[in-house]
Amino acid sequence: MIFGGIGDLARRKLFPALCNLRSSGLLPRDFAVIGFGRKALDDAAYREEIRASVGRFTACAPPADAWADFVDRLYFVRGEFGDEGAFRRLGARLAEVASRHRTGGNVLFYLSTPPSAFAPIVRQLGAAGLARPEEGWRRVVVEKPYGRDLESARALDAELHGVLREDQIFRIDHYLGKETVQNILAFRFANGVFEPIWNRRYVDHVQITVAESLGVEGRGPTYETAGALRDVIQNHVLQLLTLVAMEPLSSLAAEAVHNEKVKVLQAIRPMSPEEILRDTVRGQYGEGTIGDSRVPAYRSESNVDPRSTTETYAAVRLDLDSWRWAGVPFYLRTGKRLARRWTEIVVQFRRPPLMLFQQSGVGEIEPNRLHIHIQPDEAISFEIKAKAPGAAIRLEDVRLSFDYKSIGAECEATGYERLLYDALTGDSTLFYRSDMIEAAWRIATPILDVWSSQPARDLAEYPAGSWGPRAADDLLGRDGRRWVMGA
Repeated sequence: MIFGGIGDLARRKLFPALCNLRSSGLLPRDFAVIGFGRKALDDAAYREEIRASVGRFTACAPPADAWADFVDRLYFVRGEFGDEGAFRRLGARLAEVASRHRTGGNVLFYLSTPPSAFAPIVRQLGAAGLARPEEGWRRVVVEKPYGRDLESARALDAELHGVLREDQIFRIDHYLGKETVQNILAFRFANGVFEPIWNRRYVDHVQITVAESLGVEGRGPTYETAGALRDVIQNHVLQLLTLVAMEPLSSLAAEAVHNEKVKVLQAIRPMSPEEILRDTVRGQYGEGTIGDSRVPAYRSESNVDPRSTTETYAAVRLDLDSWRWAGVPFYLRTGKRLARRWTEIVVQFRRPPLMLFQQSGVGEIEPNRLHIHIQPDEAISFEIKAKAPGAAIRLEDVRLSFDYKSIGAECEATGYERLLYDALTGDSTLFYRSDMIEAAWRIATPILDVWSSQPARDLAEYPAGSWGPRAADDLLGRDGRRWVMGA
């Protein structure tokens, strides 16, 4: 049951993901979807809308018979989120659809809505008696952002827990549905070669980059209230950090995974205001060129304040006070209108301690780097050095790599398939637990507070199509390091 059932997320991601699950045989026969929204649609018109969206956004069309069966299981309820009558109609429609498709009273409510609607919708579900059924289960998927800071996140949690149990709440982060992200645990703990060197003795530093070439794309009013730190680092990037930095697991059960993630977030050293000014960078894109197109500055985008101080780029250095990672900095960055769309984790190892090849004319050896590529291509590669053929000693970079296209499915996934499947089956491993949300906001909120207290200070402009402001290069440069530019 999708609130915002005709919205952008539903059309671009959720329905294509459901179609992929259906084509893979991962949805039960007894299955149906109800969309909820303001648009004046009946069931037939809704089915046509979704048919057109899936045709546009799904990489592989389902077989004709499977698609016809899927479409026949779509329904629509028109209403406002604050309308009690609409929720009574929804309850009646849920009962009707449950009887027709034998779903046993099981409902997954997906809040594909603006964050301001999360609490009102859940309150309405509670008031209408739809959150605690007499039979079956009821679960609620909550999209990000989960609050704007620590205080608002706690307030939202209190609202949700007033109606729902914790095991009914699935706080989603679509990055955790990507295959390469899920593979980090397998890569670390199923291979004996890397875990022994996955520590401060061998790792020099870690970089996590989430770069976007797109601008705000019409999201000006929403983005003005968020910014890069809230939009990406507080959630996506910190979750990637936990997977890289966590200790070996006792099991793959959700509770065990969540416990280790929380330990990592709690180990991140708090920063004083002076350290925040020194170890963080914020910027905003100016006009520039992306590909062959000239693009406007952020302040010239539609519905953006021409004097805006909202950051479209953020970079942060974090340190972990733990036995494994003491002295190993983690550099995080994200930005819009950067040179290209690129998300990866780079683990840079220490250089060899003895330069055996200097007498042969070989200069300083570049360190080994492990690249975990997350998007646009999902792959893992490892840079090593090898001697080039010939009489002279000449070292060449060699890359050992694999990509998911060579071993995975032919159809491109949306990133939501695994998350939807896990929510339907009740597996919360890849979702946020309440204390994980709080721990992440404890890291982000002090940075936001310092930035808001000095709104114009150090907001560096960078040209669209670049890799961000020079200050971000200096963040690493002062430590004798450099960003790896999408290697």
